[in-house]
Amino acid sequence: MISSLISAKVHSCFVPLIENGDRVMGSPRRILGALGLLSCLALSANVPAAGAAAPPGTRELPRVPFTQRYQAVQHGGLVRASNSSIGCRKEESEQAEPCAEVKRGAAGVNSDFEMFYDEVDKDPDTYNSTRAELKVPQGAKVSYARLYWGGNLRVGEQKPPEDNGRVLVAEPGGAYKAVVADTVIGHRSDAGSDAYQASADVTPLVRKGGAGMWTVAQLNIAMGHSEVGAWGGWTLVVAYEHQQEPVRRISLWDGFEGLAAGPGEASGQTVELAGLDAAPGSAGRAGVVAYDGDRGTLGDSLTVTADSGRRVSLSDGENPFNDVMNSTITEFGHHSFVRQPEHMNNLGYDADVFDLSPALSGGARNLTFRFAGESQGHFLGVLFVQTDARR
Repeated sequence: MISSLISAKVHSCFVPLIENGDRVMGSPRRILGALGLLSCLALSANVPAAGAAAPPGTRELPRVPFTQRYQAVQHGGLVRASNSSIGCRKEESEQAEPCAEVKRGAAGVNSDFEMFYDEVDKDPDTYNSTRAELKVPQGAKVSYARLYWGGNLRVGEQKPPEDNGRVLVAEPGGAYKAVVADTVIGHRSDAGSDAYQASADVTPLVRKGGAGMWTVAQLNIAMGHSEVGAWGGWTLVVAYEHQQEPVRRISLWDGFEGLAAGPGEASGQTVELAGLDAAPGSAGRAGVVAYDGDRGTLGDSLTVTADSGRRVSLSDGENPFNDVMNSTITEFGHHSFVRQPEHMNNLGYDADVFDLSPALSGGARNLTFRFAGESQGHFLGVLFVQTDARR
C-alpha cells in the first residue's frame, strides 16, 4: 500500500532545443543527437531532509512506486490531451474482427492483429505521430504540465531502449521540439513484452502553446505482430488557474507498476490521497493512464473508498466495472476532445477520466484508489485527481 505521508509539490524548468529560432524541424536523429535541454527540479516535502533527495535522473527501473508529482489548491482544475500512437493494419487471427471495425470500437486485442504506426504529420522524418486537442479554458494560466509516453518495445521488431526517454512535440500551429525525460523511466522486460513509461515537465512549452491540437511524434514503440501485441501512446496532463472557477485540490501521481494476472496481492495496486477536506456533495474527477489493457478481457477494476468506508466503483458506459482498462480514451464515458486519428478501440492504451462525485457524497478527507488486474494483467502509469475544496 502506498501512503501519502509525503505531501510534496514539484516544480521544474524546461528549456527546449533551439535551432533556427525557437522551432525545430528535420531529421529526428539530428534533432535528438543535438539535444540542448536543461531541466531543474526543486522538491518541497513535509518529510525529513534525508527523504527529500532529488530524483535519480533518467535511469531506468523495472518498478517505479506511485508517488505524488504535483499538488495544488487553487481556483482552476485539470485538463488533458491524449492519443495512442499505433493501430491495427490487418487481422492475424481467424477469430479477429475486421481491423476497420475495431478502429470504430469493436472488440479486439492487439495480439490478434499486425500493428502499424499512426502518422498524421506528413513528415518523412517521423515514423509515428498523432494529435489531440488540449482544452485549456480561455483566460486560464497554466500552473503545471507534464507529458507521459510509453509503449511496448518487443513485438515483430525490437526497439532500442536508449530511445525511450525522448519524443518530439509540436504545439498548436508550431513545429517540433525535442523533449527528453527528466526523471526515472519505468522499464520492465519479461519473456513476452518490453514495456516502459517516461515523462517530462513541459510547463513552459504548454504555457506558450496553449489550447489547441498538440502533436507528439517518435514514440519508441515496436510494430508488427506477436502474442503480447504492440501498444503505446501519450498523455499531456495540465493543471491551470482560473479565478472564475471553484477552489479545487489538484493531485498528480505517477509511477510504473505491473498488475499481475489473476487474483492475489500482485494483481492489485493501492494509491492513497490524504488531506483532501472535500465537503459532502463535492464534485470531483479522477484520470488514469494504463497500458496493455485489453477490451473484452475481464477482471480489471477501479474502486475508490472514502474515509467513511463506502467503496465506489469508478466505471461508466464506455468503461464497464469489470473491464475498466479496455483501450479507451474517454471522459465521463464520452469522447470529449478531438483526436487524429480517433480510434475508439486503442488496442492496449487507456487514458480515461471518471466521475469521482459519487465517492464524495459524504465528504472525504482521504481517498483510497484500488486497481485490480485483468486475467492477463496490465501496467499502471498515471493517476490525476481533482476535487472541490472548502473555501
